[in-house]
Amino acid sequence: MKYKIIRLLDVAGMNCFEPVVRLCYGEEPRQQVRKIGLFIVAPVVVFALFIGAWAAIAPFIKTKAGSLPSPVDVAGSLVDVYEFHWREYAKKADFARTGDDRDTTLALVTQQLADATERKAVVEAELAELTATLDAETAATLKKYEEAIENQTLVYHASQFEREQELHKLGDKLEVSQDEPREQYVASVREHQTLSARESTHLKELRSDLAAIRKSTTPQFAALLREKNDLDQETQFLDKRASLLSDGNRRSNVASAALTLKNADAALAAAAPGQRYDATLDYLGAEERVLSSAGAIYAKPPTFFDQVFTSIECVFVGFLFATAIAIPIGVLCGLNKVIMASLSPLISLFKPVSPIVWLPIVFIVVGGFIERPDEAWVKPAFLSSAITVALCSLWPTLVNTALGVASIDKDHLNVARVLRLSMWDRLTKIVIPSALPLIFTGLRISLGVGWMVLIAAELLSSSPGLGKFVWDMFNNGSSDTFSQMLLTVFVVGVVGLLLDRIMIVFQRLVSFDGGATAL
Repeated sequence: MKYKIIRLLDVAGMNCFEPVVRLCYGEEPRQQVRKIGLFIVAPVVVFALFIGAWAAIAPFIKTKAGSLPSPVDVAGSLVDVYEFHWREYAKKADFARTGDDRDTTLALVTQQLADATERKAVVEAELAELTATLDAETAATLKKYEEAIENQTLVYHASQFEREQELHKLGDKLEVSQDEPREQYVASVREHQTLSARESTHLKELRSDLAAIRKSTTPQFAALLREKNDLDQETQFLDKRASLLSDGNRRSNVASAALTLKNADAALAAAAPGQRYDATLDYLGAEERVLSSAGAIYAKPPTFFDQVFTSIECVFVGFLFATAIAIPIGVLCGLNKVIMASLSPLISLFKPVSPIVWLPIVFIVVGGFIERPDEAWVKPAFLSSAITVALCSLWPTLVNTALGVASIDKDHLNVARVLRLSMWDRLTKIVIPSALPLIFTGLRISLGVGWMVLIAAELLSSSPGLGKFVWDMFNNGSSDTFSQMLLTVFVVGVVGLLLDRIMIVFQRLVSFDGGATAL
């Protein structure tokens, strides 16, 4: 049993746990403890030190979006994205509920909404009481800062208004048909926009500082404020669920549309000769609404976990494209030196090309084949990202396949000739099996490259996925979205690690030399 477990750990590329198994069976305890300290305890300690250093320096790193999120903030953002995911799927399920299930859920949601509303009123009262009882110094500091921000906001707004008025007057006076005055005016407008953006950023920094002061001077106030914000979101969510379970439910929409159709049918039957055409149009419109209501689905925005799975799906589509291209070409290169020599310049030319270069070209080409993106069965952005992944990740598989095939023992091929095996039999019984270890080495590298390329491709193509999620969070620019961007870093790393472990398992299963395949 011991050796079966050790073999399983070896196949999974998790040899670091082998000393634990051997220690459990009492095999050389001192040596196994030393290995456990080296391969398990030491990495855990280093990771803990990393987390501790991150938590220590995070408050001192100031950005436009506030302080650098701490590990606790990032963990909290994981809870937030999971809660958003759960809420969206709950609303989607509510939209489709019928019968007793709908009535029971509506009663439960109504009670939860009443409880949340009552708790919200209590928190608001506590906030008002706490605000009234703040010590004079703290209240004066907060009020002074709030007034300073308000005054600065008024100053900036007045300044922007004055600059805009001056630019309007200047534009009316200038001869914009001439190049030099027009360029000067454009430069003036650009300078105004830059200054306005700088002023907006300054106000955002001041508000962030105010929030930090409130949090540090009145932790109870900050806790109540967070609870109030959570209750605001909770009541909004429950109110939306109540709507989807009542008037906004699909069954209710179908019933309403059916009633409209019945009325339209009655109006058509009673229409006068000059009104029958318009009545028929109303009838057809009502009939279409019945059909659309019956087949309607809840328009759920993509959640963080939806985008994780979309990215995984995209990288596997691109990986399959790359594999389908790279392995056949690699086999041909390994079997024929002429083909290898002919294709080597092309491989060397295209292998270093960045995905940022490939993506716009692919996007244009895909757009030429898909004239109506809204009606296509696959989204052009998704397909473009997958093809970009394929173009950037096929090279390791191609090169390793060619190397594996070229390294086959010539005696095996000579025996195949003596036995007069067909080319298909040679490929399936000698060439491919002998080259499999190196082929899987290439596949493993290609999958890792594809996962890294994908994030950049999604970011540029706006394909739903982790890349687009990061871009959306970056454009939002708040401290919460900053935490979610850091969360994405860890999620990308974890998914990449899991994909690598999967490929290690397959690689180990086809490796016969027992050599190391992973760190």
